[in-house]
Amino acid sequence: LCFLPGTLPTPTIWAEPGPVVPWGTPVTIWCQGTLKAQQFSLDKEGQSVTWDTQMPLEPGDKAKFSIPHMTDVYAGRYRCHYLSPSGWSESSDPLELVVTGASPSGKPSLLTPQGPVVSPGQSLTLQCRSDVGYDRFALHKEGSRDPPQHRGRQPQAGLSGADFPLGPVSSSLGGRYTCYGGHNLSSEWSAPSDPLDILVT
Repeated sequence: LCFLPGTLPTPTIWAEPGPVVPWGTPVTIWCQGTLKAQQFSLDKEGQSVTWDTQMPLEPGDKAKFSIPHMTDVYAGRYRCHYLSPSGWSESSDPLELVVTGASPSGKPSLLTPQGPVVSPGQSLTLQCRSDVGYDRFALHKEGSRDPPQHRGRQPQAGLSGADFPLGPVSSSLGGRYTCYGGHNLSSEWSAPSDPLDILVT
């Protein structure tokens, strides 16, 4: 198996257990390329030098980058690439790591005016609300590798909050959701809201 220069498969990057990481807990970034990979490099946006380099694990097509205790230092966007006998691959799509719960107080509430049981085709909006004056909000679905959806603060009487329109509903929207609040000048997010389970019937 050989690849012409510039045709190496683009690597895949993901985080376990997920990209939304509570403060102080471990997270692993995985990068997967091809079986001919000789080493993997991880870059963090905003840093001019490679963040970390690892050798591939058996069978040789991926590497792991471990963060033992998540803090705001590790929050940000990451990309990885790998070295093969024919040269370096392109960089992966970005992975955004988010740290939550640096301040355990002020967790927002998550609700939906439609109720938690919805039908396919119905419109669905999840509302994140807080009595803390957060500037931005994020919505995350449990088990998803996708980065959280972000929204700026929307004016509410006596509250800060944001609406996340998800409809029209399909079966894939069912699941457990949480939301977070944050301030513009910080990479940290609040503790998560209590979870909201959406059931599609």
